[in-house]
Order: sequence, then C-alpha cells, then structure tokens
Amino acid sequence: MHDRYSLAEVQPLAADVLHVSAGRLGASIAAVLGLIGVGLAWRALRRSWRTGAVAALAAGLLAVALGGLVAATASGGLGTGNGLGGAYVGLLVGLLATALGGRALTRPAAARRSAARRSGRATDRSPAA
Repeated sequence: MHDRYSLAEVQPLAADVLHVSAGRLGASIAAVLGLIGVGLAWRALRRSWRTGAVAALAAGLLAVALGGLVAATASGGLGTGNGLGGAYVGLLVGLLATALGGRALTRPAAARRSAARRSGRATDRSPAA
C-alpha cells in the first residue's frame, strides 16, 4: 500500500522564485553581456568606432558561449528555474551582437567616412590638389 504523500509531493519540481541558482546567474550574465554587445555594436555602426566593434564582437561571443554552456548543462525544461530560458535569450542576443559587431568591422571605408562626417568629425585623408 502507498503512503498518503508521494515522492513528487516531497521534492519540488521547480526552483524557488527567490533562489538564484548557478544556471540562472550564468544565463543572466550571458543576456547582459549580449545586450552590452548589441549596444556597443550599434554605436560602432553609427559612429564608425572600431574599438567598440571589437568589444561588441567579444561580448557577443562570450554571451553565446556562456548561454550555450548553460543551455547544455541545464537539467529540466523551461520554467524549472535552471536558467534555460535565459540561456536561450543570451544565445540569441549574443548572436545579434556578434553579427552587428562583425558588420561594423567589415564596413567599407566610404561608409566609415560618411558616418564620421555625419557625427561632425572630418576624416578626409586625401591629399589636397
């Protein structure tokens, strides 16, 4: 005969709402890194900022790696409190930051000069005739 309480009732299926697990923390860091990367890449595209493009590319790659690690090691599905949903967000935002950062790095020189003119900086290095 079975007891009144089964094993499922004794052990909770999902993590506590206020408990910050390693998966949740890693997924949050991945998402924040991805968002920082997107912001840096956007600024690099608008202002022709090569250092920002490299930083955006690095932040995006780190976000993808960390999000992938959390997604690969999360036990349980979405909504269990293991950070799987945040890992997917970190992966997507990291991919966006990587793509925008790469686009800012491979932008043609004419587009960089035009962006510099719009921002008020003169970068015309052609010799005077």
